[in-house]
Amino acid sequence: MGVKQTTLFRVNRLLGLVAGLLLAVVSHVTHADRIKDLASFQGVRDNQLVGYGLVVGLDGTGDQVRQTPFTQQSLTNMLSQLGVTVPQGTNMQVRNVAAVMVTARLPAFAQPGQTLDVVVSSMGNAKSLRGGTLLMTPLKGANGQVYAIAQGNLLVGGAGAQAGGSSVQVNQLNGGIISNGAIVERGVPTTYSRDGVVVLELNSNDFGTAQAVVTALNQHFGAPVATAQDGRVVRVQGPADPTMQARFLSEVENLEVNLPPARARVVINARTGSVVMNRTVTIDEAAIAYGNLSVVISRDAVVSQPDTPFAGGETVVTDSTQIEMRSEGGALQRVTTSANLADVVRALNALGATPQDLLSILQNLKSAGALRADLEII
Repeated sequence: MGVKQTTLFRVNRLLGLVAGLLLAVVSHVTHADRIKDLASFQGVRDNQLVGYGLVVGLDGTGDQVRQTPFTQQSLTNMLSQLGVTVPQGTNMQVRNVAAVMVTARLPAFAQPGQTLDVVVSSMGNAKSLRGGTLLMTPLKGANGQVYAIAQGNLLVGGAGAQAGGSSVQVNQLNGGIISNGAIVERGVPTTYSRDGVVVLELNSNDFGTAQAVVTALNQHFGAPVATAQDGRVVRVQGPADPTMQARFLSEVENLEVNLPPARARVVINARTGSVVMNRTVTIDEAAIAYGNLSVVISRDAVVSQPDTPFAGGETVVTDSTQIEMRSEGGALQRVTTSANLADVVRALNALGATPQDLLSILQNLKSAGALRADLEII
């Protein structure tokens, strides 16, 4: 009897392990999105910074002073601040200096002493910023106040060489970055909670997503913690105690939400000919006819010379142009009703259409009402 009970216990334990494994697999397949991937807290945002500065130490690849007078003016002003007086009217032919614009992003909750990455871009006619050093450059916000100071050696990802009138270049040489090249001097006050109420702003405008976020928050914290103001804004009632808000918002960010199916959408880039669809795109039964029309233009030079030598005539050269149009017969293809993206791709590939043909086909399907998706052309 003890052996049977032990065997039954082992079987039940094995079945429990299998069930747990299957549950883990199913939960992994139906993985939900976190709120931090779907929305952001209102008031928690970055701020753009910009500044004007000089890059020195270039190997003769800086600005040409005659064509960029502001570089010479900036250099003269900088030297005067350092106690060096340059006589007026002096034409400085300094090829190792370049005028640049410096940009950076000041993140939320940034405090004085923290460092930022900066991007340095040439604004004159410098050939390369490789090997240059950015001098102390104040970075200002939209209100004109200085929030950071940038300085350091540039890292330029491009490379180039020239000799004998020939040149070769890989990537961009007139821009670079300085990792941790700016030091924050002033922080921006960040207000994200009023009486414990925080506002979630969804990345996209969708009532289904907003309702799913509200449902997940109310199930986790208890109703009525969250309410949807519209298809993008969700108001969340958090603790009024500031010391407990960080923990509460951390739970909100990492809470997983089961989203409804995304809205069917087809995005067409007319410049590159690329077509992107999501998995909810479907097409109804339709018939498509398409064909290629090619125009061939050939031009030949016809030379007309005098009949006899030394006749005193002139040689006349005229162009003979021929235009030929070729049209391939369009094939009428029947496209059956599809249920998912794989069927859509399979149906369109069966037509043998190129990406450029797909642009016209999808537009015509949308006009005919057979494409069950929003068509966006960028």
